[in-house]
Amino acid sequence: MILLQLYWEFFKTGLFTIGGGLATLPFLYEMQAKTHWFTVNDIANMVAVSESTPGPMGVNMATFTGFTIAGIPGGIIAPLGLITPSIIIIILVANILERFKTNKYVQYAMYGLRAASTGLIFVAGLSVAQIAFLQTDLFAQTHNMADLFRPVAIIFGILLFILYKVTKKHPILYILGSAVVGMVLLL
Repeated sequence: MILLQLYWEFFKTGLFTIGGGLATLPFLYEMQAKTHWFTVNDIANMVAVSESTPGPMGVNMATFTGFTIAGIPGGIIAPLGLITPSIIIIILVANILERFKTNKYVQYAMYGLRAASTGLIFVAGLSVAQIAFLQTDLFAQTHNMADLFRPVAIIFGILLFILYKVTKKHPILYILGSAVVGMVLLL
């Protein structure tokens, strides 16, 4: 039963997620609230691990969740659920779009999809920033503004942004360096 539920939850996520891995985050938050399979902090860890490992971020997060919930079968079923809608849609759209690719309404729809995916990715980025830079749980308990922010994480984020803008090295170097700093400083 849990495998069917995993498949279904990730099928729905794959069906409505447009824009890549970060666009899956709002769906993961909804899934977390509904199923309690993982915590909000687990989502932040999923993002970190998924960004640090090869492969599409959404598939990596689905695999991580599925494996955590149901072992190897879950690690196979969850990403299958995530990619099934894409396969179906690609087959359908490829057949239809070839006939209507010059239709102005099809072009308008594609333009609208770009805007929708941009909005989903923006919201996902805000969610990740909130988890990384704010301690909302602690603040809710103490109501002390000093407990809301994670100053070390904020300073580290600013330094990484500046370092990236100045050196323009490959992002994987910053991801690996951040992982090392996070382990050393226990961030």
